[in-house]
Amino acid sequence: MIRKILRHTVLALAACMLLVVVYFIAALGLSAITVNAGSSQGREDDVEIYVSTNGVHTDIIVPYESSCMHWDYLITPADTKMGVDTPRYVAFGWGDKGFYLETPTWGDLTFRVAFKALFFLGTSAMHVTFYNNVEESENCRKILIDREQYLKLVAYIYNSFSLTNTGAARRIAFRSSLNNDAYYEAEGTYSFLNTCNTWTNSALKAANLRACLWTPFDTGILRKYAPDARP
Repeated sequence: MIRKILRHTVLALAACMLLVVVYFIAALGLSAITVNAGSSQGREDDVEIYVSTNGVHTDIIVPYESSCMHWDYLITPADTKMGVDTPRYVAFGWGDKGFYLETPTWGDLTFRVAFKALFFLGTSAMHVTFYNNVEESENCRKILIDREQYLKLVAYIYNSFSLTNTGAARRIAFRSSLNNDAYYEAEGTYSFLNTCNTWTNSALKAANLRACLWTPFDTGILRKYAPDARP
């Protein structure tokens, strides 16, 4: 009996290790494949957006106000600690609600939160951050897109919010450690197949912009917009 239990345990661990290896190989291979490869950056008079990463999680940064969209009817800096102000940019990041609200640092991550997030058991949230300035860097790539592309991107972001019957965003009552961010209820379920970076990648796809075929990580996305990137 003990030998049988040990054998099944070893086989289960081996199967788990194999799945992890397959997952990382798939992530590496599929993130290297570019969709919308013919998409090129627009003119200087087009909409200026950014894709940024903190090393793990990606955000899409767009103008707070433009001829295409005024975000103040949906979200507002009045929901943040900094109060009423008029930012120039707003960043959107989708992810697991438990991760956002219960793990301010990786040291706070618990098995319960990680398990629920990875295996389709949690709920999602939209992390919104307001900025007065955005600087392009290795971890923040600027993309110039035309009006049609931007409207498609706006629609994707908008549809990711969980809205009330009156069309208002559902703000989450959470005291962030930052002064310029707020959280809102979101649609969709986070998992190891549908991560925060998968959401960003899908947003770029929806706007007919260069993106990975699929990726759970940030590196493949940022690589598409590196200075030496090839279409």
